[in-house]
Amino acid sequence: MLILTTPSIEGATITAYHGIVSGEAILGANIFKDLFARVRDVVGGRSAAYEEEFRKAKALAIEEMTTQASHMGANAVVGVDLDYETIGGGSMLMVSASGTAVTYGA
Repeated sequence: MLILTTPSIEGATITAYHGIVSGEAILGANIFKDLFARVRDVVGGRSAAYEEEFRKAKALAIEEMTTQASHMGANAVVGVDLDYETIGGGSMLMVSASGTAVTYGA
């Protein structure tokens, strides 16, 4: 499935619009990752543990969105937007992906 942040597909024609699709992922960071991330914040540098959690959450949200689009008969999702939020006092990460499910041809 083609996933694009743009509203159109260059070189192709969108033949059908199926509607809005979305996917969400909420992940909790475990206490050890939180502890090491806080230490890293104090001494500087990147937090590999949190970066990995972000990647996992993004992949899950996109997977859920594309599954929904596939069930609608789409072969692409255009206008994709990713949003990141922390919830539960910052102990959980929520990622949402949304876009428009479409069918395109060459």
